[in-house]
Amino acid sequence: MIDEPMDERDTSALDEEAAREMDGVPEHLRDDGEDDVDESAEEALDDALASLRGDLEAAKQETLYAKAETQNVRRRMEKDVQDARNYAATGFARDILSVADNLGRALDSIPQDLRGDEKLKGFIAGIEATQRELDKVFNQNGITRIAAKGMPLDPNQHQAMLEVPTDEAEPGTVVQEMQAGYMIKDRLLRPAMVGVAKKPE
Repeated sequence: MIDEPMDERDTSALDEEAAREMDGVPEHLRDDGEDDVDESAEEALDDALASLRGDLEAAKQETLYAKAETQNVRRRMEKDVQDARNYAATGFARDILSVADNLGRALDSIPQDLRGDEKLKGFIAGIEATQRELDKVFNQNGITRIAAKGMPLDPNQHQAMLEVPTDEAEPGTVVQEMQAGYMIKDRLLRPAMVGVAKKPE
């Protein structure tokens, strides 16, 4: 027997029967399954997007950290280079201070009456010129003498070797300099060795 095509009346009857069966079923449960598939796909897509956003944020943070570390390394290198440039002569300068000390002692030891002696004038002038030239070289390299006599004692620049009882200066004032002190730029090269005033007993 050959099946006859279903007419429109039969189709509408089936639709009415299906509608009666769905009566009493909540709307969100009236589903043929296609919406579940769509929601699962959307959830998977949302999860993938959230994961990508997390990865992107982590990559941004790592990039920022790497950039900050690079800047810190560059600053440290620039400071090291600057320090090397500024203080390269420190060792040599510390060694040459003894030459400056000896020149100063030589000039200080010349009696006043010999300074007018014609035979010694050239010799004394030569020592004084050498001392001036040495001071000029020191200044060119940022080496300066520390002010001491008459200044309040500064433990960062002065080394107190003895106390001198006196009424002529306030206690704690430098009244005697036994050895000159020097700075190179803003660093101490050698402290000044000094005598400090104290109240007489």
